[in-house]
Amino acid sequence: MLRAILTASAVVAALLVPATAHAEDGGPGIPRLTDRNGRVLTLHGWNIEDKEHRGEQALTGITERHLRDMRAKGFDFARLLVFWDDLEPRPGRYSRSYLHKIERVLDWAERYDIRVVIDAHQDVFGPAFGHRGIPEWATRTDGLPFTAHPEDWFAEYFEPAVQRAFTHLYEDADLRRAQARMWRTLATRFARHPAVLGYDLVNEPMGETRPGEDLATAARRIERDQLTPMYNRLAGAVRPADRDAWLFVEPTPVVGEGVPTGLGRVDDPRVVYAPHFYNTAMEAGADYDPGAGWIEAYERAVTVYPQRYRVPVVVGEWGPLNNDLPHMNRFYRDAMASLGRYTSGWAGYVWCYGGGYCAADDTGALRTNKELTAEPYAESVAGTVRSASYDLGSGVYRLAYRAAAHGSRVTALSLPPGTWRITAEGDARVLARSPGRVWLWAAPGGSVRVSVERG
Repeated sequence: MLRAILTASAVVAALLVPATAHAEDGGPGIPRLTDRNGRVLTLHGWNIEDKEHRGEQALTGITERHLRDMRAKGFDFARLLVFWDDLEPRPGRYSRSYLHKIERVLDWAERYDIRVVIDAHQDVFGPAFGHRGIPEWATRTDGLPFTAHPEDWFAEYFEPAVQRAFTHLYEDADLRRAQARMWRTLATRFARHPAVLGYDLVNEPMGETRPGEDLATAARRIERDQLTPMYNRLAGAVRPADRDAWLFVEPTPVVGEGVPTGLGRVDDPRVVYAPHFYNTAMEAGADYDPGAGWIEAYERAVTVYPQRYRVPVVVGEWGPLNNDLPHMNRFYRDAMASLGRYTSGWAGYVWCYGGGYCAADDTGALRTNKELTAEPYAESVAGTVRSASYDLGSGVYRLAYRAAAHGSRVTALSLPPGTWRITAEGDARVLARSPGRVWLWAAPGGSVRVSVERG
């Protein structure tokens, strides 16, 4: 299979030149994501992580199989979790071994033609509180208390010591400089790696509530007054090293409750809004309630920021812990339809093998209801996308676009396993095929309609 992919890719690569394509909105007033050559991107993929191993064993839990299996199921995107505490275990001392291990994962991604966003991940700030992320040497609590909540780790974000640690990260000049140097180090090392699409500047940032504030009010203040300046600082750290990568910026996780973000403008031309898509009740084990209107409320809230600031949307994490409950089939259908309306893509949580959040079982097969995330889509379009949709009931994917007048002529489709029949109308034809991939050629400026259905 790999040989077929590489052979077909070689044929296509010979025809790829920088494009002048552009995209119509991915939703009402929301622009589409593009690659460095101007092709319109759609990302379907998964987070990949190793939270268990540290130090010399860091990232050993991610293997080539992860990337190979993702591509074989029709996914083209990985959000790679990296941890500042592994990268810089002592102030100013960056781990060459850790950088090499990140590069090894990126090399596997390049081998299978998977785009990667490098995510500076934190859970409950970092190891000072029993998790991963910001190093202990960068954790300042002013002696405030912390109590672990083993049965509800997210509740630990509201412990006084954790909240104060976020305040110091945002406000202390030396910690600001350290965080910027960390990102400059990553961007300098990986700016020219072909697999790197962008950088997720911090995972699920939180902060310190003030007396009398409800959670939504606190979140909007933190996003406006602390996260927005932080993202602008980090953009300034990355750009001297990497001019082309997309910068993914996240609101607080409170957006999952249908609360519009308070984030302001990030002054950079290549910003992606990257919220997460979780429901508190479902995370606690409840079934999906189709009548509650949560997905609709989330979609209304989460589209406000990208409409206002004209930036693409990629949902960085989503997917419930328990996929076997009675209404979860409906959840995945509703969620995929919603994500298709306004995003340029998504990364489910998480590509691993087994139970819990894992996308696949021990054999590598997609687990119950998660198979609904594997559908045909156009991973890159050399032109202006007019419409793109997948009808799960009929199993038919349709794409309409106007081919670019200049530059690349090649559009790539990603297909789940199985036999698929491709029909191209207009001045277009199938250029090459390999398992799970189809490349189309179109005449400059031509109007193209593509349908994909199971053969």
